[in-house]
Amino acid sequence: MTTKTTIDPTEVAKFETMATEWWDPNGKFKPLHILNPCRLDYITNQIAAEFNCDLTKPEPFKNLRILDIGCGGGLLSEPMARLGAKVVGADAAPSNIPVAQIHAKQSGLTIDYRHTTAEDLSAAGEQFDVVLNMEVIEHISEPVAYLSACHDLLKQGGIMICSTINRNPKSFIMAIIGAEWVMRWLPKGTHDWSKFITPEELYTLLRNAGFDLVDRKGMIFNPVTWSWSLSAHDLSCNYITTSLRR
Repeated sequence: MTTKTTIDPTEVAKFETMATEWWDPNGKFKPLHILNPCRLDYITNQIAAEFNCDLTKPEPFKNLRILDIGCGGGLLSEPMARLGAKVVGADAAPSNIPVAQIHAKQSGLTIDYRHTTAEDLSAAGEQFDVVLNMEVIEHISEPVAYLSACHDLLKQGGIMICSTINRNPKSFIMAIIGAEWVMRWLPKGTHDWSKFITPEELYTLLRNAGFDLVDRKGMIFNPVTWSWSLSAHDLSCNYITTSLRR
């Protein structure tokens, strides 16, 4: 049975056209390749703290089932699988799935990639310990309905890690003018600034969807070192949150 979806077909089409470039560190997803170490640092530490995992041991996430929603080519799914998790990577853009499957096979990893949505996974009764919800919500037509589906996909006590982009003049300069117009890392129109979400708006959305916020951090780009770092205070552009299923 197909349920109502919050997927915006126009947003999906944007990423369909770039599917073959997911694993090119100098291609259209170069910003994500640069951001990924910072995201992974946050994600692994939050999961380890919540589930008492020892990151110094092999496969510390071996008892966890993780959903990477909006998985793209698998830039987060693969590290989670290497840490021992049972990973489902889901994406609404069908062209992303074979790209992710081929790369996982080449990497010797077993990952369950599916062309599906959070709503359909929820309707099927799927359950996870962790939902990774990275840079997806700003492309969704109905954020509350989408987050509610993510909530229902979590086991009691499960966590969702969600990142997005703040909506203010700085994010317009960095994400639209900088990344799309000047650096041309992404095609013009990849992001819709009006869909960006302020931290306060996201916190309200999370509460309304049945989550309790337990952590938040900003992700700060340093143009000198060409790298990202976490900030406890600066959420002015990119930011990431951890929420507990209520």
